[in-house]
Amino acid sequence: MWLPEGWQPPVGGSAECSSVLPRHNRSSRRARGAAAPTRSPRIKDLPAELRPRERMLAGGPGALSAAELVAVLLRTGSRTRSALEVATDLLCAHGTLERLAGASPGELRQTGGVGEVKALHLLAAFELGRRLGATPARVRPAVRRPADAAALVMPDLRFRETECLWLLLLNTKNEVLDRIEVSRGGLASSPVHPREVFRAALRHSAAGVILVHNHPSGDPMPSRADLAMTARLSRAGSVMGIPIIDHIIIGDGRYVSLRERGARFDPVPTRERSVDT
Repeated sequence: MWLPEGWQPPVGGSAECSSVLPRHNRSSRRARGAAAPTRSPRIKDLPAELRPRERMLAGGPGALSAAELVAVLLRTGSRTRSALEVATDLLCAHGTLERLAGASPGELRQTGGVGEVKALHLLAAFELGRRLGATPARVRPAVRRPADAAALVMPDLRFRETECLWLLLLNTKNEVLDRIEVSRGGLASSPVHPREVFRAALRHSAAGVILVHNHPSGDPMPSRADLAMTARLSRAGSVMGIPIIDHIIIGDGRYVSLRERGARFDPVPTRERSVDT
């Protein structure tokens, strides 16, 4: 990212600010001889590949330096300094990113180009980061047997008056990534298309799928339509490489596992590893 020739850190800055400058800019700090321009080029005047927002869109936030990320939050600079220069001023004035994150609104506003609104934007972003860091690791329930799957959905589906089809999307450890409703209404009158099931599975990078649906009558015994849908989706899963592991039917406090009842589920063929000769 470009910095004006002759740029110097603001009074009170720290040598530590060099660690948060854009990597491709640090050499510009060595240029001390020329007088600073009265007005710095704006970020939008830079080539697209050097603008923080464009670089973030192209390479993700990890491709940006701390100064560039702060510049994205600031959005604009001042009359004489670009957003990137104001961001660099902030980091240099506080020495480290950690100290900047702990600054008060008044301390942030001591840097030229940072008013109340920009200070609040920064504080909100830092607070979101702190809250995310304090969030406990998500514990995903594991499904080791049909009873585990039934227990996860029984409270929600037991008393439904409408037939609903849910998916339990599993990872390679049989942990539930998500549960998604893909259909509501009788499966016989409105059969589920495989693309609806496997679109969700692909979106979550699921390693396997358990079908779950309820019978409002309270009787979980499978119908012909249930068996036909299971066979159709199982064949599609074999082709897609995402197996249908089981189909659980929920009744009033009872459930039926089609796998336990001996229903056939198409396996996902293992691909032979090619050997270069």
